[in-house]
Amino acid sequence: MSQKLAIGAALAAVVVLGGTWGVTTLTGGSDDRFAACRVGSVAGGGADIGGPFELVDETGKTVTDKDVITKPTLVYFGYTFCPDVCPLDTSRNGEAAMLLEARGYDVGTAFISIDPERDTPQSLAEFTDIMHPEMLGLTGTPEQVKAASMAYRTYYKKQEPEPGDEEFYLVDHSTFTYLMAPGQGFLDFFKRDESPEQMAERVQCFVDKL
Repeated sequence: MSQKLAIGAALAAVVVLGGTWGVTTLTGGSDDRFAACRVGSVAGGGADIGGPFELVDETGKTVTDKDVITKPTLVYFGYTFCPDVCPLDTSRNGEAAMLLEARGYDVGTAFISIDPERDTPQSLAEFTDIMHPEMLGLTGTPEQVKAASMAYRTYYKKQEPEPGDEEFYLVDHSTFTYLMAPGQGFLDFFKRDESPEQMAERVQCFVDKL
């Protein structure tokens, strides 16, 4: 099965978990200048989401979080062989970025692979170019990917492949998109049910207040 067929195989079963942390209604505090932009909050707070990482970009160059988060950036963890969830979420993120660009806002998009066994820099470049011309794909060693996932408190787990078909397997994973900004770190998250327009409106709200 080719990568393009894997991306389009929407009938394949995927187990998607909402994440490893809960979401509650945000009341907002007077000291939070972003309060009007938020619709929810991370249980326990979001201060510990994000942080240093070292990964490999689409050109094979080793980069750090400081190289990637140079402007407000939408960050998503997934994999290119994901049959339907990742392409839908990632194309939504790319569309939101294009809506913002049309309004004069410069917002980055990054796709961090949780499948380093199959996701090479080249395959990531092919995948992200479909979603947005400037979307950055990132992979690395299993250890580097795990460290980045832990920094962002995401979840992923490789499913056991069918005997004799070890190359084709699914990966369970959380599906939040994170809005990060240099000097600020984690600003907010977006769930799968938010449209490109809704995402663009909220991102714009944050960027206006940076």
